[in-house]
Amino acid sequence: MIDLYTWSTPNGYKVSIMLEEIGLPYRVIPVDIGKGQQFEPAFLALNPNNRIPVIVDTDGPDGRPLPLFESGAILMYLAEKTGQLLPADRVGRYQVVQWLMFQMGGLGPMLGQAHHFRTYAPETIPYAVERYTNEATRLYRVLDHRLGEAAYLGGEYSIADIACYPWIRPWRRQGQDLDAHPNLKRWFEAIDARPAVQRGLKVPPPGAELNRDMDEATRATLFGARQYQARSPE
Repeated sequence: MIDLYTWSTPNGYKVSIMLEEIGLPYRVIPVDIGKGQQFEPAFLALNPNNRIPVIVDTDGPDGRPLPLFESGAILMYLAEKTGQLLPADRVGRYQVVQWLMFQMGGLGPMLGQAHHFRTYAPETIPYAVERYTNEATRLYRVLDHRLGEAAYLGGEYSIADIACYPWIRPWRRQGQDLDAHPNLKRWFEAIDARPAVQRGLKVPPPGAELNRDMDEATRATLFGARQYQARSPE
């Protein structure tokens, strides 16, 4: 059994989609990040970085429970545990891993900044909006180029696609147009049509939509000084 600590965000959807694709039984423990549940001691004991998602594999490699945070590490672990969605041969494996790292190190952080400055920032900062919208466009072009060479990022459907897909879903909020990237659009529609993907997007049931008009308590929890204080599980 996998315990999944998650919320309705792109990084959370990566793991729920993965679990639906590979068919492992799992239990959902919602962590409402708007209410600050990611700062509770029990959660910090699992992830001192106070971010979702986190899993606990109750049947870890040595027979003991294994907690894991960081969505990319979780995807790799689940792929290796089940022998699914990550090629066994070295060349194929690293074709997938490089695109997974592209998402973890570039696509997610940059699109996250686009979301923040275009939607969540309390005031519009034109320089930031332009910078991150342009970077989002550049990253979309990188994906579109790759997907003109192959059906999926690693060649076959894999954890690299599962990692990138949830970050492309809110393309409008990133100031993007999928029609301008036909290979990416074809890829997106193919993944979006997968039954396991649609099941994964319902985990957990969607929470309150975050937007520029969020209340001050939620804004302080998500973006305020509390985020930058040292964390410990005590």
